[in-house]
Amino acid sequence: MIISNYNHIKQEVIETAKTCGRNPDDITLIAVSKTKPLSCIEDLITIGVEDFGENKVQELCDKYENVSKPVKFHLIGHLQTNKVKYVVDKTCLIHSLDSVKLAKEIQKEALKKQVTVNVLIEVNVAEEESKFGLKVEDVIPFLEEIASYSNIHVTGLMTIAPFVENPEENRVHFRRLKQLSLDIISKNIDNIDMNVLSMGMTNDYKVAIEEGATMVRVGTAIFGARNYSI
Repeated sequence: MIISNYNHIKQEVIETAKTCGRNPDDITLIAVSKTKPLSCIEDLITIGVEDFGENKVQELCDKYENVSKPVKFHLIGHLQTNKVKYVVDKTCLIHSLDSVKLAKEIQKEALKKQVTVNVLIEVNVAEEESKFGLKVEDVIPFLEEIASYSNIHVTGLMTIAPFVENPEENRVHFRRLKQLSLDIISKNIDNIDMNVLSMGMTNDYKVAIEEGATMVRVGTAIFGARNYSI
């Protein structure tokens, strides 16, 4: 079931990209495996899936240590500063940088481990009180402040759009994130790239692709509903 679900979503990603004139190869489908057992990841590895999303540092580290072959783990959840040391050398991309305090900690731990950490800036485009992330207007000053951090490479932006019944309602948020990325590119800030737009989930990934997403994070549609009580 998981494999057929993944293949269905992958085909939808390809068709959506083609319909709006984009190259499907430019869009990464991240299978959000948070709260799901390692066996689910192992199933998808058999068909060549490489990109998996985890919310919690401990869970990511456990799966990283026990997975049968190397895959790319994306940390898509909020990252606390006291957990940075465990994950900087295990994740291919941190999607949730949202403060100078966190950037300083990532820089410190990355220097210790002699790695360069790829990160996305989390932007709370819809300004929901329940969500982490910077306000749109605060992103460029933030980037200018952390651009000199030698072991952090900002590769783009991420947002978590509101959960809505009609995915069209989130188009405005995706469009605003895309525009922000273009504004940042025009500033030509050293050590800051805008190659990645991580936006869109199970409910709205097609709209996100139409608005320029290069990564979509799909969990429920691949793995089924989650049991958060365990």
